[in-house]
Amino acid sequence: MTQEPRENAYQDDEISLVDLAKILIQRWLTMAVIFCLVVAGALAYALSLPRPYQYVSLYQAAEQSPTSALESTGALVARANNLYLGPLTREMLAEHEEQTSLPFNVDVDSPSDTLLIRVRSTAETEHAEQVERMHRQLLERMQQDQQAMVERRQETLERRIDSNQQALEALDDSTSPAAGELIATYSQRVAELESELADLQSGEVIQTAVQSTQPSGQSRAMVLALGIVLGGMLALMGAFFAHFGSLVRASLRAERT
Repeated sequence: MTQEPRENAYQDDEISLVDLAKILIQRWLTMAVIFCLVVAGALAYALSLPRPYQYVSLYQAAEQSPTSALESTGALVARANNLYLGPLTREMLAEHEEQTSLPFNVDVDSPSDTLLIRVRSTAETEHAEQVERMHRQLLERMQQDQQAMVERRQETLERRIDSNQQALEALDDSTSPAAGELIATYSQRVAELESELADLQSGEVIQTAVQSTQPSGQSRAMVLALGIVLGGMLALMGAFFAHFGSLVRASLRAERT
């Protein structure tokens, strides 16, 4: 006799799919309010997100041969990061006293298996002019230093060519048995040096602060999509919590009466 009420109570606590559907239908207004609030919040957040773009500059390092850089790209990147960026940053901040730091980053690296130096910055379009100026000045300093190295290398090769040519001229009147062999050796050296001189190429700026076609960072569409999914989940949870709360209140009223 004492077990029947308990069994009936357990049976009453069981919820079928039909009961779940009824709860969702009865609480549709609660679900709609929660869903709209969450989606509206996600939309407001998505619209407030900044729209930064990536700006990329490329510099072709000076070459001493078609496959060899006059200076290793690693050394050039290290010099740019340690010697050029600091002074340029301080100069730009001195001109914009309201800024305590640059509103964009500057990353210098070298893509593998290339002689390229890449400068990248991520910034909003309102700072595009500052980014372009920073990249341009950085590339100019890089190019100036490399041009000085190219000129020094060129002068060295020209002096060596002149020296070997003078030696050849001195051998023209020589009657020594070894003169023919020496002439061939010096002629080969001159040809090699002239080839090195012809292969010597100055560095070149390929592009300066080219803006990416798509903004970087969080996608507004993705944020809104996540908001819709989260809104649906919270709406379902809210409906069941509201139903549970109504059952608890009804039980409390029944106990009081």
